[in-house]
Amino acid sequence: MAAVVVRSREATVHKAATIVLGLDPPELAEEVMDFLDRTGRARVIGTASSGSELGKAVRERQPNAVVAQPELMHAAGPLDGSAFLALATSESVAVLRQSLRAGARGFFLWPDERGELARAASMAAPPPDRPDGSRALMVAVYGPRGGTGTTFVATHLAASFAREGKDTVLVDLNPMFGDVTAALGVPSDPAPKTVADLVPVADELGEPHLEEVLWPHAAGFRALLAPGDARDSERAGLFHYTAALSVLHSSVDVVVLHLPRVPDKVALDALEMSDRILVVLSLDVLGFRSAKRAMSVLASVGLDDRCEIVVNRSARGDIVPSDVRRVFGVDAAAVLRWDRAVPAAQDRGALLPPRNATSKAIDRLARTLAAPAAPDGEESDAIA
Repeated sequence: MAAVVVRSREATVHKAATIVLGLDPPELAEEVMDFLDRTGRARVIGTASSGSELGKAVRERQPNAVVAQPELMHAAGPLDGSAFLALATSESVAVLRQSLRAGARGFFLWPDERGELARAASMAAPPPDRPDGSRALMVAVYGPRGGTGTTFVATHLAASFAREGKDTVLVDLNPMFGDVTAALGVPSDPAPKTVADLVPVADELGEPHLEEVLWPHAAGFRALLAPGDARDSERAGLFHYTAALSVLHSSVDVVVLHLPRVPDKVALDALEMSDRILVVLSLDVLGFRSAKRAMSVLASVGLDDRCEIVVNRSARGDIVPSDVRRVFGVDAAAVLRWDRAVPAAQDRGALLPPRNATSKAIDRLARTLAAPAAPDGEESDAIA
């Protein structure tokens, strides 16, 4: 049994999110600015009352977020990485459509939803600084087709990182089903805490709050579990996951993200935060087809350079691991052979023992992911 990694932690330094406003009339901009500045978690560093002024302010100031009316944002041009939070004093279908077309991360009515606006603005801030300046390695595990073994790879990868001495947290980003809870054999009595328990403290979430919710596994990692309940799933939304990932990014060594088959807004935001994205592939026609589509979607949002393919349950057949290069142009980062010990372990809600061949293959993958990038032409040793 691996020991849980214990580290002494120095305080992290939280920064207020920088905001540029694009609002007209000026009285509205002043009202919103005064409110956001008073929260202490957002700081307005520029204002504009026209699209051209807003575009200039974004280029010069490079804020964490832009709070603007959709019509002004539409005329402002590229955001250069800033989050767009749409604001309006009245709601209509036209305004909502404008917000979506401009790529809004959220839509807020003023003044009724000013609390929600403040929360969204504060979460646009970069992760808090760690004294040594380091950041967690964030690895997303994504299976675009059901049954490929996404949960299996994510849970065992977390265990592998823990065996390497990394302070690791596994985050289940599928709040409706909570597959990680079942895969880890989490007892139901007493009911485990989940991301839904962060809802009351989302506005002030810090390491102490998160530590109370994380579930410790005997393999040495901890897990942020999903509710798996419809009512709690609705409560555990984008803000709460974003706040948790922001804290984890600056307080642990590795974060393993377990993504749902159909990514929602929470999952897409997590993919953007990820350093590496593992696309889990099964060696069949439907598996290749689904992975090909998923890779195209990820490429369309500029994430293709972070993607790597993990072949799971490889066995003798017409389609072989070498077909990965033929179809995708790259070799698989790891090939996990079919292992008859896996179904039995899954039925018990248990992980494979460390000496198992599949566990060792995932250990090699973990070491490759944690290591600095290899020079061109040097091959990975992750394939088993």
